[in-house]
Amino acid sequence: MSDVVQSTIVDASPTGVPSAMTERPLRVAGITGLGYYVPRRVLTNAELERIVDTNDEWIRTRTGISKRHLAADDESTADLAEKAARQALRDAGVSPQDIQLIIVATCTPDYQGFPSTASLLQDRLQCSCAAFDLGAACSGFVYALVTAQQFIATGAAQNVLVVGAEVLSRIVDWSDRNTCVLFGDGAGAAVLQAVQPGYGMLGFDLGSDGSGGELLKVERGDGAGLDTGAEHIGLLTACRNRIIQNGREVYRFAVNVMGESALRALHTCGIASEDVDLFVPHQANVRIIDAAAKRLRLPSEKVFVNVDKYGNTSAASVPIALCEAREQGRIRSGDTVVMVGFGGGLTWASCVMKWV
Repeated sequence: MSDVVQSTIVDASPTGVPSAMTERPLRVAGITGLGYYVPRRVLTNAELERIVDTNDEWIRTRTGISKRHLAADDESTADLAEKAARQALRDAGVSPQDIQLIIVATCTPDYQGFPSTASLLQDRLQCSCAAFDLGAACSGFVYALVTAQQFIATGAAQNVLVVGAEVLSRIVDWSDRNTCVLFGDGAGAAVLQAVQPGYGMLGFDLGSDGSGGELLKVERGDGAGLDTGAEHIGLLTACRNRIIQNGREVYRFAVNVMGESALRALHTCGIASEDVDLFVPHQANVRIIDAAAKRLRLPSEKVFVNVDKYGNTSAASVPIALCEAREQGRIRSGDTVVMVGFGGGLTWASCVMKWV
């Protein structure tokens, strides 16, 4: 196990002075509830052929994506987050009043600056707790899991709600065939609680390389020049902020970092890749997933893929995949599950969990 979950802490008195002889092990957080939500609207590759110079075969061959879900005009990131969160709370058997902290991982918050989407979610759920957003792009959900682990480990929180929620369709440039085919909207949520020793989070790896920030970014613009005929299939066409990506360089980065980060996380807890029961990577591109699995020497039956149905949902990608994997019986109690994300920043994150 990693130093994070093996180290000890010292209880402190209300004045902050450590009490004598009160050392106790740090607690380990595990996922005890899951939920997800994707909007009803489905945009197929065939529909995209009507607005940009692309085709179904080109998209599927290069990305593995066949369709994606898009939020309705009146659906917000908080709307998606709330639906996923309520499912996770029910699944965990806890009430909103039991939650001490909400973390929402998103790069498409409902408001620029503030209030945070987490605060909006806290109000909707009527929780009496702290709440904040976390911005690490597509790595955000795993970053948030690791952050939640720290709160639970020290006893600062008993129950933490972690949500990854995105409405990426609002920042997609529908005239750019290289990026508009990639992204979709959705939300996934998890409840974390302290679990018995040997289960829950065993190790993790987080990182960032800001020198690559220009490779994948959201650029602020005036919304001009984006009217490309997308209105004919009911898409918003003028977005003031739009995703800009150097696809070739991001691909090279992702192919390398996904496998390496997972291996580092496994190393921290002394687990070999052959002992992994399921690999749940960020769903950005099937070729990137295949490359990471090859680096880990994992057979296809140990790799979960649903990018074909949802596209890249950024911070929502890993929790949606976790939910579907469990629904399909591919995650069971005692399984060793590895989650990995990569994204703008550039960022990466991976963690190893023994499923409760």
